[in-house]
Amino acid sequence: MLKLRYPEVRRGPPRPSAIIRPGGLSPQAGMERYTVPGAGALLIEVEAGDGVTVVDAEGGQPCELVAFDRHKRADTGMLGVPATGHAAGLKSLLLAGDDSLRLFRARIERRGLDLAGAGAVRIFGPSTPPGTEERFTIQRDGTLIVAAPGGPMRVDAHDTTTPLIVRVQRARPRPSAAFELPEPLADPIADLRVRSSTASSYFVKAGDYIQIIDVDGRQCTDFQCFSARKLDRGLDHPLDVTTTRTLMGSSYPMPGLHSKYYDQDMEPLVEVVQDTCGRHDAFALACAAKYYDDIGYPGHINCSENFNGALADRGVRPRAGWMAVNFFFNTSIDASGLVISDEPWSRPGDYVMLRALTDIVCVSSACPDDTTPANGWNLTDIHVRTYSGAEKFSRAIAKRMTADADPIMTRETAFHARFAEHTRNFVEYKGYWLANSFAKAGPIEEYWACREGAVVLDLSPLRKFEVTGPDSEALMQYALTRDVKRLGVGQVVYSAMCYEHGGMIDDGTLLRLGRDNFRWIGGDDYGGVWLRQQAEKLGLKVLVRSSTDQMHNIAVQGPKSRDILKEVVWTSPLQPSIGELEWFRFAVGRIGDAQGVPVVVSRTGYTGELGYEIWCHPRDASKVFEAVWEAGRPHGLKPMGLLALDMVRIEAGLIFAGSDFSDQTDPFEAGIGFTVPLKSKPDDFIGRDALIRRKEHPTRRLVGLDIDANVDVKHGDCVHIGRAQVGVVTSSTRSPILGKNIALARIDIAHSGDGGEVEIGKLDGHQKRLPARIVPFPHYDPQKTRPRS
Repeated sequence: MLKLRYPEVRRGPPRPSAIIRPGGLSPQAGMERYTVPGAGALLIEVEAGDGVTVVDAEGGQPCELVAFDRHKRADTGMLGVPATGHAAGLKSLLLAGDDSLRLFRARIERRGLDLAGAGAVRIFGPSTPPGTEERFTIQRDGTLIVAAPGGPMRVDAHDTTTPLIVRVQRARPRPSAAFELPEPLADPIADLRVRSSTASSYFVKAGDYIQIIDVDGRQCTDFQCFSARKLDRGLDHPLDVTTTRTLMGSSYPMPGLHSKYYDQDMEPLVEVVQDTCGRHDAFALACAAKYYDDIGYPGHINCSENFNGALADRGVRPRAGWMAVNFFFNTSIDASGLVISDEPWSRPGDYVMLRALTDIVCVSSACPDDTTPANGWNLTDIHVRTYSGAEKFSRAIAKRMTADADPIMTRETAFHARFAEHTRNFVEYKGYWLANSFAKAGPIEEYWACREGAVVLDLSPLRKFEVTGPDSEALMQYALTRDVKRLGVGQVVYSAMCYEHGGMIDDGTLLRLGRDNFRWIGGDDYGGVWLRQQAEKLGLKVLVRSSTDQMHNIAVQGPKSRDILKEVVWTSPLQPSIGELEWFRFAVGRIGDAQGVPVVVSRTGYTGELGYEIWCHPRDASKVFEAVWEAGRPHGLKPMGLLALDMVRIEAGLIFAGSDFSDQTDPFEAGIGFTVPLKSKPDDFIGRDALIRRKEHPTRRLVGLDIDANVDVKHGDCVHIGRAQVGVVTSSTRSPILGKNIALARIDIAHSGDGGEVEIGKLDGHQKRLPARIVPFPHYDPQKTRPRS
């Protein structure tokens, strides 16, 4: 008899998909999280029974807690503990007049809170280890202020201010929404809730601001607007994304130079002022009935019909499918030309802020698509606020240090106002606005000024970290590839920082200010996070604290830079003078004389020329710039932007993160193998074993290319020998001094010898090729005679 065979059955119910999300995207019932920036303060409404936990995130940051009951009386008893002093630190912050506390001051004034006689509970101190927590239970309803006080950091010290993390566990979780709606950025004119799967229209005056908020995260919203004057004339010409893409030259506008949306008549309707998400769609229509009909969901509610309903009394004719800006919609175009989409990038509270350029009628939806990941499989609300044009909102894009970190808006450096006297062409770089080029000169003239005279440029976005404590040397010796024990006080060393597999986290410079005092200067915030993680893992007694906002810097570069700074910088007999300062050394000095502004001057740079970097507290930036600028006038000093900087650094073979190296690139493949002294460094360091293997069995090498064509070459262009791709271009420029196109490229080791002939692929890599030749690296001054001079 034939026996039937049954497949083996997996017992039990199905398991849910395993998805790892950053903190803050999967809310715990009643849990709220806030960040108090160093030298900042936060105001929170609290109720009896709420649990408040304050965390010293980086260590060494004092904290003041001030409480007011519901009758507006100062009352630290609300925290269950008595006051330990007056709120001196908080008052000092408010008296300093920092614009970053503008919104905080407004909230205090709006609530009528008087700090004059307020006491404070003080927690944490200069030696508090990172991650230390203090917990309080709120005794009565009221208002809690958490401050992270501190004054300006001295350039030769490490008394920086760093963030505090505040977690509030609500005794009575609010049932209305998974996440609380953020507080208004100013007094709103309109406060409009767009409920899930609906749309609403509203009017905005010219000059006023529109804030479109994703309340719970992962929720798309379609936006459309019309010139009110044209509607009055019977013309319903909506915002036109095709016209916008053509005029702006990008998939969708972002804050900065290319920020406007236009209608079909090329009239600008709105401009993007702030964006905390950075991922949107301006290709597809708003979802429409036909879309759902075609995928098997006839009659599904859709944004286009919701738009028609919301605009019915605005003089706008209905459309079967609406062109729109699809804010928070995550779409892209793949290599085969397909438009693909996935869950939005937006987090709870993310927003886009627009400014009306004329009187406009607007409509916003909360997209009802529950058939795809477009709304994260969870339909929620959108919130719209409008603000008066009299308010001041700076242009900004949000950046996150890590996936779990709070967004930080683009800022102006302390030198911004002085550079803005010479240009309006600023671009976003690492969370700051930096000059791209200057109107009176332009990149080519700026380039030659650097090579033949002197230039000044803003490098304040470099990330700075104060590393202090008895185990500071041990940490840096283990975390960096260079031999830090050989570094003397007053010296600087350039190093790589690597993961265990040998891939690079960052490159940067390390200054030694004392036996147990270091300053790491790199390009990425994660460098500080990584250092703290290693210190915690090893149990080392060391603090790693961010000082980026406490120390801004300009670079003075070029053959005449020494002559200029000799007239500007005073140093004591204990420090080298500018004339005595050697390559990769620094001095602590002052501007003008012994009573002048304090600065640190290092003989370092990113141009391949003799040069210096001047570091100061932001409050002193204008005085530092003025002194350098006036001393530089007789020498023909010019400002330099990022476009010219890219030319000189590529010629000099100076690598750039994201272009010439990544976490998949080791220092040997990045052309900085000299930073890995495997034979002479006696101590272990992170990635050592992997780097030994990689050095003994190399697969790729960074080389220089001379290109026999005037056609532009870009990062990512493929490099071929015959049909086979053997490498990729990492950086390229047209070299003024060499009179030809040059590039840096990572080439398969078998084909990376000097003199080798290769071809750079354009178009699809095969239809158009540019002949090139492998040359010694770098192209300009390979012996570094000019910066050593």
